[in-house]
Amino acid sequence: MASEKVYRASTTAPVNIAVVKYWGKRDTKLNLPTNSSLSVTLSQADLRTLTTASCSASYPEGDSLLLNGEPSDVSGARPQACFRELRARRAALEAADPSLPKLSTMPLRIVSENNFPTAAGLASSAAGFAAFVRAIANLYELPASPSELSLIARQGSGSACRSLFGGYVAWRMGEAADGSDSMADQVAEASHWPEMRALILVASAAKKGVSSTSGMQQTVATSSLFKERITSVVPKNMEIMEKAIAERDFAAFAEVTMRDSNSFHATCADTYPPIFYMNDVSRAAIRAVEAINAAAGRSVAAYTFDAGPNAVIYYLEQDTEAVVGNLYSVLSKVDGWKASAVEGLKANASFDESVVGLLKNGVSRVIMTSVGEGPVATQEYLVAEDGTPVKSSS
Repeated sequence: MASEKVYRASTTAPVNIAVVKYWGKRDTKLNLPTNSSLSVTLSQADLRTLTTASCSASYPEGDSLLLNGEPSDVSGARPQACFRELRARRAALEAADPSLPKLSTMPLRIVSENNFPTAAGLASSAAGFAAFVRAIANLYELPASPSELSLIARQGSGSACRSLFGGYVAWRMGEAADGSDSMADQVAEASHWPEMRALILVASAAKKGVSSTSGMQQTVATSSLFKERITSVVPKNMEIMEKAIAERDFAAFAEVTMRDSNSFHATCADTYPPIFYMNDVSRAAIRAVEAINAAAGRSVAAYTFDAGPNAVIYYLEQDTEAVVGNLYSVLSKVDGWKASAVEGLKANASFDESVVGLLKNGVSRVIMTSVGEGPVATQEYLVAEDGTPVKSSS
């Protein structure tokens, strides 16, 4: 029967890792940031969320989300804001064309899977909410641009707005009180600087102790360094970073990336009581990057840390031996290395014994990846034609 038909759409969405960090909200309800930010979208071959959005009049009343096989609460303000905005846009289409099926009135069943640890500081919420919004938008056949959808995704997870684009992406903080100008735009396509690579050292796959949301609120309320960061440090970093990307200037890119990460974590440490997302393994990774750059005589590697202990190290393909070769010499026993990428690499950097010990004992996995594209529609479904959830084949 037509009333039992299940409508489906699937998409994948990428992780993005900021090189100029978003931290702090000027409006918690609308997820409006206190500063602009800029990120690199990473390849979905290595890090991605797969999400199927489905709806049917036959579904039980109420929307649902199954995340990595477990039911997830969608009653909170963030997912509800996304549902409300997307439904309103679909309802407008249905009002303009009465022949369209009334999808906006049907319960939604969302099924989502990550191929990386969730809530461990690997930007899972960014990829998750970007896929969530993009999949429903595809289901509803909305004629919305990625920037328009970024306004919606932002309300679910701030950094999710950047995962609606590939390449190099800015989230403009905006000035409007209603958030209508706080959206993402693409600074450069992945093809503009395709040599960009990222090596992620997973220091902990555990759920972090202080969530980003509560951490931001504490920082805004108590850090004396925070005001200087948002009024002076970030605007300058955004300007230099956009120029560095336009000119493919890795030395400038690296310096801003590392300085901005340091600035962000300094405001966390300046929060009262202090917040420490980094740990001894994180700090050992910083020392390793410094040793690698010293051995090369220039900046060939740039570390950055989000709200978690995992090191993301950016480098260019032509400097793979200088960066990956040295880290592989210490971490060759760790899972995640791509054999074709590390074969025959030599090491020349000198690491302190304490750095080697911390990295060997503290890094549980590495992820080798590169700059990548934005969300992609797919025919792989996590909801069967009869509406039952199914597991990913990949």
